Amino acid sequence: MGHLSLLLAFVSAVIGVLALLASFYKQNSTLGRIGYLQTYVVLVLVIVAVFAMEQALISHNFTIAYVANNNSRQTPLLYSVTGLWSALQGSILLWVLILAGYIAAVAFIFRKKMSDNFIKTALVVSFAVAIFFLALVVWPASPFTVIAGKPPTDGIGPNPLLQDNLLVAFHPVLLYLGFVGFTIPFAFAIASLITKRVGEGWLAETKRFTLVAWACLSIGIVLGAWWSYQTLGWGGFWGWDPVENAALLPWLTGTAYLHSAMAQDRRGLLRVWNLSLLIATFSLTILGTFLTRSGVIVSVHAFSQSTLGPVLLAFFAFVTASGIFLIAWRGDVLSASGSIDAPWSREGAFLLNNLLFAAFACIVLMGTLFPLLVQALNNQSISIGAPFFDAFSAPIGLCLLFLMAVAPALPWRKTNAATLRSRLLFPVWAAFAVLLICVLAGARGFTPLCAFTLGAFAAAAALRQIFLASLAARKRGRSFYRGLMGRTNGGMVVHLGVVAIAVALAAATSYAHRTQLSIPQGQTAHFDRHSFMFMGWEKIATPSENGVEGLVKIDGGGIFKPGVASFNGNQQGTGIPSIDSSVSDDVYLSLASGPASLPSKQPLVVEVYVQPLVMWMWVGGAMIFCGALLAAFPGKRRKPTEPSSLYYPDLAKVQK
Repeated sequence: MGHLSLLLAFVSAVIGVLALLASFYKQNSTLGRIGYLQTYVVLVLVIVAVFAMEQALISHNFTIAYVANNNSRQTPLLYSVTGLWSALQGSILLWVLILAGYIAAVAFIFRKKMSDNFIKTALVVSFAVAIFFLALVVWPASPFTVIAGKPPTDGIGPNPLLQDNLLVAFHPVLLYLGFVGFTIPFAFAIASLITKRVGEGWLAETKRFTLVAWACLSIGIVLGAWWSYQTLGWGGFWGWDPVENAALLPWLTGTAYLHSAMAQDRRGLLRVWNLSLLIATFSLTILGTFLTRSGVIVSVHAFSQSTLGPVLLAFFAFVTASGIFLIAWRGDVLSASGSIDAPWSREGAFLLNNLLFAAFACIVLMGTLFPLLVQALNNQSISIGAPFFDAFSAPIGLCLLFLMAVAPALPWRKTNAATLRSRLLFPVWAAFAVLLICVLAGARGFTPLCAFTLGAFAAAAALRQIFLASLAARKRGRSFYRGLMGRTNGGMVVHLGVVAIAVALAAATSYAHRTQLSIPQGQTAHFDRHSFMFMGWEKIATPSENGVEGLVKIDGGGIFKPGVASFNGNQQGTGIPSIDSSVSDDVYLSLASGPASLPSKQPLVVEVYVQPLVMWMWVGGAMIFCGALLAAFPGKRRKPTEPSSLYYPDLAKVQK
């Protein structure tokens, strides 16, 4: 049933493309409606396929190869359900499900405008992307392949790292919602080029899709860092792994687009740049899919070897080349209707912001792909590690913090010294106060002190904007929360979240302390103003998990349990860190080894990491997500500076 549903979904998507194209050229409303209805047909069929796979996982149907390789009778129900996206074929099925949902949402939102060729073209592009991924799950990466011969009585089970943390139920889904969500603004951008509707109307129509995709990708990346921190036992949260970089790249270009889109929406600027950013963002999601699903890199985040590499790489090349061709083809109608009047203006700050994001994306892309190119061309293995990326990320991050404070204070077009002085007076004093407090408290180091100072500068500027918004909302008789809704105020909440993450990163990486302690049972050890009392050993015994954990009382308070466990009868042990987290610092315990049997008098040998302000990274991620959702809601509507090209097919008349 699952395989047949995917095959029918593929056929329905093809019918949708053909019907919409025929309607486009023949102006036949019946054909257009047929194509429109296929969006819902594809979604229903994909849901049926997902239901079939989940039923197979939950019932342990080991006649299906995917279930036998990624499930077992001892696997808990939650991890049986999340097994859908724990390996290559199932992850692409989830991708298809989310994409079908997005396409159906577009069809529903624009159901009253289906006679518009612009909307039809956007749906055709979306369907074309869906056809590609549906073809993958129907043929080379089918999750419903049946085992030849006698099926096994039990399965291998999921990767131990995928059945030891509840974040497996959230992180991949949110990451995919972000990756796949950028298909919709990409489709509208391509439609604007094909139909010559290159004005600012399509920006407003896709704003919420872009914000939702960006918010999901942001919180997905933060949850991925949190998962790595809680599960891998190395005390870190970001290692510049190629798969981590693959998720960061579209986030960087997508963030740049969100800023430059405001300049186009308000002043008609940066049309070619915004189209290029959207095409680059979608292309980078395909490149990230290639990196994680082709087997070209070895990573705890990547899937195993597969035959999909050449297919994904060819699709990436096609998307990139097509986007560049269309921009060049429509160059005659892409001239901006405005210009940057002065560098010290909001649009000037947005341009500098975009250049920094683009430069950072190029650095990350180069550092990620260069070892692969050397391996392919010279058959030599080289690695580019964290020092390379850190050398560039720190100065770029500090510059972005400065722009986060200054840009909201700058008016459009031009400014003067008096206006800038009045708007930045409070943020500047706040920054100097924080710098003085940090120095008096004993903080040292150029980079962290700059991060704290500029973070205070940016946070004070954002809080000033939110305070003024609340006053304006009260004058209009609106509540404070209603006043927060809208792109500008939601953006300030996002800025506060980014500041929290930046300050936490600077503190955790600059002032972290690490040691290894060997503590006999009943004894206490001390490190970095914390005490650790080893209470004894405890056995872990569940149907799917076996191991030992040490009981450690930290600072005379709660008991924490770093351990080592094996899953599904696998003899290889997996570390289980334990973390005492507070608003000031995290005490991270990772067990070096455990006794073979219990009871045991073996002393506890544990790695201890003390890192300040780590909790604020996760708080900052939540603030970013909430701010993006606030920005997606309509605030006070501003009259557009020019007619929306989405509703005016005659572009020349609109421009005139």
